[in-house]
Amino acid sequence: MSTTASPDLTTKQFQILQYLREHATTKTYFKSRLIGQELGMTAKEVGSNITALQEGSYDIEIVKWGYSSSTTWKVNV
Repeated sequence: MSTTASPDLTTKQFQILQYLREHATTKTYFKSRLIGQELGMTAKEVGSNITALQEGSYDIEIVKWGYSSSTTWKVNV
């Protein structure tokens, strides 16, 4: 698992990627709202940045899973 920032990631995208890498070993589903609370971002910021992470080639698979009070993401490492 890499801990250095990829040059094509923003600071927020890198923070989200690291958060998901750290927590995906014990959890599979994440809500944008809850990620945002942990990282000091809004759910909208998390959602727009996760979308960018979905399109990149990283060691993590992120799939938009559902929407109920916040977008839910299914994450596989």
